[in-house]
Amino acid sequence: MDVGGTVDVVDVPEEWKVVSSAERFSGRVITVVTDAVLMPDGEVASRDYALHPGSVAVLALDDQDRVLMLRQYRHAVRRLLWELPAGLRDVEDEPLQAAAARELAEEAGYRARTWHTLVDAFTSPGMTGERTRIFLARDLSLIPEGELDFVRRHEESDMPVAWIPLSDAVRRALAGMIHNSQAVAGILAAYAASADAFASLRPADAPEA
Repeated sequence: MDVGGTVDVVDVPEEWKVVSSAERFSGRVITVVTDAVLMPDGEVASRDYALHPGSVAVLALDDQDRVLMLRQYRHAVRRLLWELPAGLRDVEDEPLQAAAARELAEEAGYRARTWHTLVDAFTSPGMTGERTRIFLARDLSLIPEGELDFVRRHEESDMPVAWIPLSDAVRRALAGMIHNSQAVAGILAAYAASADAFASLRPADAPEA
């Protein structure tokens, strides 16, 4: 149905009636459930999805307009992916900016003085409730080695770092050379926001809708 230009294109909360719900799997990060959902036409349909704590990511941009990217193995897709520093919202009551700053420090060894909210997204709403906030971090400085008090393990134990010009990162995303959804969304959003020198971005503590 074509609604033309008469509808305000803004996502809004909505919740259809769940007739029943069954847990199928519970793991370290996700829980998979099946809901029987009452459809508008009166039918009941099963919907499988993963409950997820949510995530944050950081597009760190240096004074040469280069993006900090990390390469990490992702077993589900059997690939080494170039990504932004990112992580789970797994610390209770931790502000999202603080979580993002922690990930930037732990995964890349940098801190930032200037933070903005870059973009909010649902990573894959057809199968998971995971929501992510991607921040823009600028005015970067390297954290002295002696101040780093964490140990990288598993996939994070060997993550090469690359600094890529923002315009080149855009080209690579559009050419299908960068696939991580947070990276693609962050790169394209940063490029769009750079048109007004990031003046239109929301503050780092902007509420999530």
